[in-house]
Amino acid sequence: MKTLATAAATAALLTGAAGAQTNFIANSFYDGAVPMSGAGYIEWAELVEELSGGDLVPEVYTGTVLLAPRASLQGIQDNVVQVAHATAVYTPAEMPVANAVQELGFAYSDPVAAIFAAADFSMTNETQLQEWSDLGVVYLGAYATPAYVLMCASPVRTLDEMRGKRIRTAGSAVSVWVEEAGGIPVNVPSSEMYTGLERGTLDCATNSPSDLVDRSLLEVAEHTTLLSTGMYWAGPQWGYNPDFWAGLTPEQRAVLMEASARSMARMVIAYNEKVAGGLEATKAAGGNVYEPEADLAGHVAEFRDRTSRAAAERAESEYGIEDGDALITAFEATMTKWTDLLAEVDTTDEDALTELAMREIYSKLDPAAYGVE
Repeated sequence: MKTLATAAATAALLTGAAGAQTNFIANSFYDGAVPMSGAGYIEWAELVEELSGGDLVPEVYTGTVLLAPRASLQGIQDNVVQVAHATAVYTPAEMPVANAVQELGFAYSDPVAAIFAAADFSMTNETQLQEWSDLGVVYLGAYATPAYVLMCASPVRTLDEMRGKRIRTAGSAVSVWVEEAGGIPVNVPSSEMYTGLERGTLDCATNSPSDLVDRSLLEVAEHTTLLSTGMYWAGPQWGYNPDFWAGLTPEQRAVLMEASARSMARMVIAYNEKVAGGLEATKAAGGNVYEPEADLAGHVAEFRDRTSRAAAERAESEYGIEDGDALITAFEATMTKWTDLLAEVDTTDEDALTELAMREIYSKLDPAAYGVE
């Protein structure tokens, strides 16, 4: 079992030039069964080592043994880890630009377009790039969840059944919707969903239906309602410590870029497969899967339209963005670009998605200059 002391000792060895020490620490707070950790860190580490010919060797930690979800950003900044997943909604004050864009999460439901659009935007938009620079993080790729649904201990199919329910949420938009629909939002990390449902401190969780299996939620949430409550992409899947990144050679950075492109493809393919598997598994275990009734579905549809229109205003009033309209318009344009690019692509083909990401994103970045100040 890897320990925090071991990680700290290893990190201490990495204070010199990265070329002299190519072992480095990588952290994802998700369990290894979740694609962000499985495809995005465990398989990614094997890919990095393979592509680099053994020159780059990530030492991967998954779960919360090393860093809790809200500590991931600080861990990158302090060089406790050299690269980590950092979900922006857990640190809204530190990542206002990323969280402002995440306000559009209710508007979209295609994780394939979202993962590549988020990566493209986050590595090219000047406002977002400035945020990463100010934070002391080098952003190298995205994650995107499938559309979140309601997984509950009792049926929630109507607005009446929604009233008074304590629902785990992530991010302000879905929390506002839960309140408007009569529920009580509870903003806790996804790692706390199972225990909350088991102990009765939560009635429902909004998350990917893949977690019915990946996090065993089918054991404590027998009622799943296929009501899309948005998706998440804000924050880096791979956020690098800038000193570590600057110490790498351009060739090493190019390897990590290629690994990001392929690993994003793997993550999104794995997620889509796991969603289907999770729904089948819960039905096989005796659980129920519902479509929402008209009143609940209509309430979400109206809220989705309203929040999308208000996203630019919220970017300015809530997150302090100087030109919210320009930021939101730029992200929407990037999402449209990727929806169009993917229209003729087999989104189950790892090689095709990797090739597209390399061509449209990473080939346009200079490994000698990107992220190096």
